[in-house]
Amino acid sequence: MYELSASMMCARFDNLSREVKTLEGAGIDSFHIDIMDGQFVPNFGMGLQDLAYIRKATKKPVEAHLMIKKPDSYLDIFIKNKVDCIYIHPEADYHPSTTLQHIIEAGIEPGIAINPGTSVESIIELLYIVNRVLVMAVNPGHAGQVYLPYVGQKVEKLLALREEYKFDVYWDGACTMDKIETYGPKGVKGFVLGTGLLFGHKETYQELIKKVRHNIEV
Repeated sequence: MYELSASMMCARFDNLSREVKTLEGAGIDSFHIDIMDGQFVPNFGMGLQDLAYIRKATKKPVEAHLMIKKPDSYLDIFIKNKVDCIYIHPEADYHPSTTLQHIIEAGIEPGIAINPGTSVESIIELLYIVNRVLVMAVNPGHAGQVYLPYVGQKVEKLLALREEYKFDVYWDGACTMDKIETYGPKGVKGFVLGTGLLFGHKETYQELIKKVRHNIEV
């Protein structure tokens, strides 16, 4: 069974409490929090108060995706909020291996997120120390972007390395049913669901997640 994570930047913020509880009841596996600084990506993401609230409101795993420059300078904030996983972008950090080591020492699962333009070859050394690689299928910073087809080749390269380096591959961005049906069986462990499959539809979250689960089990 693949892990399904809700991209909370796409949620309705008029009643965040209801969103969290409804998603929980619908069977989401985890909550994905995008933190953006307006510098590493051309947008501002969720606020720290949103992260703190979601962490308190659910017992399900919460993962922080740091699309920010110099993430090591801000790790204490996320450690204090007791997130379960922290993704950093290696391109945003002078010494990503040191930052990842700090995450590990805090007892948090370490992950890296890689942009469409970041090659697998450039992050090989980091694969020794991460548990997760989150592959961005779109350029980070905005929801609802178009899938970049060449990302599929990158995913397959990473899947070929996961046994040797002991990490799991996750998918983020432009996640539609065909992506799960294609790359799930190949070995992608989890998918971040945004506007493609979960948010902004007429059906309820329960109906949508049930549909995804049913389709991938058939």
